[in-house]
Amino acid sequence: MSNPSKVLVMGLTKYRLGNLLELSEEKNTSGRYKMDSLKGISIKKVFIETKADMEGVSLRPYLLVRPGDFAYVTVTSRNGERITLAHNTSSETYIVSSSYVVFRVKRSDVLDSDYLFMYFNRSEFDRYARFNSWGSAREMFAWEDLCDIEIVLPPLPVQKKYVAVYKAMLANQFAYEKGLADLKLACDAYVEELKRKNKSQQINQSISLVEVRNRGQYGLDAVRGVSIKKEFIPTKADMEGVPLSSYWIVRPGQFAYVPTTSRNGGKITLALNQSDETYIVSSSYVCFTTNQKKLLPAYLMAFFSRSEFDRYARFNSWGSARETFNWEDMCEVKIPLVDLETQQTVADMFVAYRLRVELNEKLKAQVQQACPILIKGSLDESRKARSRRKEVLS
Repeated sequence: MSNPSKVLVMGLTKYRLGNLLELSEEKNTSGRYKMDSLKGISIKKVFIETKADMEGVSLRPYLLVRPGDFAYVTVTSRNGERITLAHNTSSETYIVSSSYVVFRVKRSDVLDSDYLFMYFNRSEFDRYARFNSWGSAREMFAWEDLCDIEIVLPPLPVQKKYVAVYKAMLANQFAYEKGLADLKLACDAYVEELKRKNKSQQINQSISLVEVRNRGQYGLDAVRGVSIKKEFIPTKADMEGVPLSSYWIVRPGQFAYVPTTSRNGGKITLALNQSDETYIVSSSYVCFTTNQKKLLPAYLMAFFSRSEFDRYARFNSWGSARETFNWEDMCEVKIPLVDLETQQTVADMFVAYRLRVELNEKLKAQVQQACPILIKGSLDESRKARSRRKEVLS
């Protein structure tokens, strides 16, 4: 009798995914794993440092995610149409909330875990998970739904061949990212050195408020928000029917920031318009510019991009319901106002860093975009191999 868990398809094999996986519900009962092992998962399908307030929370009920294991969040609503899932490719054991689902590949003779992650790391899978999510208040993609997926697999050696290509791309991106971190460290160290050797002064004499309304010059394509990564991003707000006449204009070389600092992960959402385009932002933002005869925008942005400034802005935020870092607070910020030539050196380092950040994001996108191509390539190769064998036999 044929195995009901698999069906042969033109040299490939179709499986019910549940027959190849096993659930893991191993908990941190002994308390062996501490805060440094605690992880969350982002919609980019990577483990990240948790953003939850863990004060007074016991880690004993948390689930273990051993090397090679997967973890995902069943709730798919309000996730940007993506499922938050990650694969532990490290040599360390992580712990995650017990609300997560942790699982692993139990049939490693049939399915390579890295190949499975490539399968998951596709927009097609995100769409499938969203479409097959159920619920009223919260839509969920349950473990049973994941197990019901039918997956067509090439032979294991073919899977490993395409995984090797994926890993090579990933290694290249990681190497680039490490160099990026080194450049940021050098830039921050230079600013710290300037602070140590030079007297700091308030920037109130070198910056000025900009309050220029958009009187119909710019439309929806110019609307921007600001992220905690300190960059302008396409707005996530529902703009239907929103009048843009009250929006502030942010020209190249100008800054915009959100005064509210509470619930921002300890960071201030601030950005410098380093593009050649003019943006418009919500009137709840504060916009300003610098006197470039005294203070170069990129030099100031290099100062703002340090974690020390985030802590300063958070500490100097005031309010009850919402803590804010107002324009008056911004004017009191002190920085080493060195000569323009020295400022330009720091500015050049910072601009180079930002350009490389953009390139790194493109490399990450390329790695993810390669996943469906590699999956398709592995299936096509197996089909072609099957056809060639038929031709030889005939």
